[in-house]
Amino acid sequence: MLRSLKDVLRFKRFEKNPAQRRLNKAANIADLRTIAQRRLPGGVFDYIDGAAEDERTLRDNVSAFSNYKFKPRVLRDVSNIDSSAKILGTATPLPLICAPTGFTRIAHSDGELAVSRSAAKAEIPFSLSTMATRSIEEIHQTTKQLEEAQNLSPRNWFQVYVWKDRGLLRDLLDRANEADFEAIVITVDTAVLGRRERDVRRGFTLPPQLGIATIIDGVRNPGWTWNFVANEPIRFANVVGKSTDDGSTAVSLADHVNAQFDQSLSWDDIEWFKQHWGRKIVLKGIQTIEDAKLSVQHGVDAIALSNHGGRQLDDAPNPIDLVQPVFNAVGGQVEIFCDGGIRRGSDIVKAIALGADACMIGRPFLYGLGAAGEKGVDWVLNFLKEGMHQTMALLGAKHLTDLHPDLIETRY
Repeated sequence: MLRSLKDVLRFKRFEKNPAQRRLNKAANIADLRTIAQRRLPGGVFDYIDGAAEDERTLRDNVSAFSNYKFKPRVLRDVSNIDSSAKILGTATPLPLICAPTGFTRIAHSDGELAVSRSAAKAEIPFSLSTMATRSIEEIHQTTKQLEEAQNLSPRNWFQVYVWKDRGLLRDLLDRANEADFEAIVITVDTAVLGRRERDVRRGFTLPPQLGIATIIDGVRNPGWTWNFVANEPIRFANVVGKSTDDGSTAVSLADHVNAQFDQSLSWDDIEWFKQHWGRKIVLKGIQTIEDAKLSVQHGVDAIALSNHGGRQLDDAPNPIDLVQPVFNAVGGQVEIFCDGGIRRGSDIVKAIALGADACMIGRPFLYGLGAAGEKGVDWVLNFLKEGMHQTMALLGAKHLTDLHPDLIETRY
């Protein structure tokens, strides 16, 4: 009897690291989202998770991938899957980019430092937002240390909103160039801020204000609260001390954007960027074939098909639905990135098969960061890579060059 019990009873080894314990319970990114929701104050989670107005576009970005079905080929050699690609002409083991996200330190005190380290370890590009809570110089320093310690080649990009103060904008570009950032990502879909109603209901500000509701949230989320109060104040790190709001006092994001960003931005301004930035340029926020063609005419290196994660204009086009028609119009003339709705490696495979050169993610790594810090971001990038390799093997595609529209069936 005792011998039989001994044979069937197996106790898992206790995991001492609490972040790893949380990750051990996650099977997918949706699970990470749930864990992050439990750990973060309501207003913080809603800022990360929410979108514009009725959030139809947020939901559609994800669900639209289900309209594309696979047509697997069998009896193919898939013994060594190769997901390597070229992004902006440079080789990478995975066609994935960490998109720029603002105020990342509200998820975890390491913020953009953690995400940049994870991206460097995965050998994929990391995009630092203008609205970041870690500076250009901090990102350069932390990834430089990783490069020297682990013989890696970090790929840092800098995302720019177009400020009314062009002197400040020129200074940011000079700093990014000095820090050897590879490219700039010009976000072109934010002339004004979309109406993000979760934030309106919460009265959410950046940085979060401490009040009765926040204190109650803090008691319910002690891990986040201690992490928040034990570290230096959150600021818009790239503009501290400049002639603009830097987050020293709590501000409404909508008020900040509408006061600081240039609503007169036009295609003529792309020439200004080309004159003041001698490296690669990505336009993020392209949502029509017509604007994709104009991007080619203005000589940019890549376009990100993006509706800002559904955070700007509700009922905007879903990025995955744009990939094939945009590729048919401008494929080969400009690199195409699919930004929005990626939750599995199979989503990346679909986008590549339809004509994208790479995909971008934002919320997935923020869920990971909120759930388990840098370990959570590592988990997300590994999950997507493993999912992509598994999907390619089951689809009968050994290399990315084996992915093409004939492997996809569209259903509406």
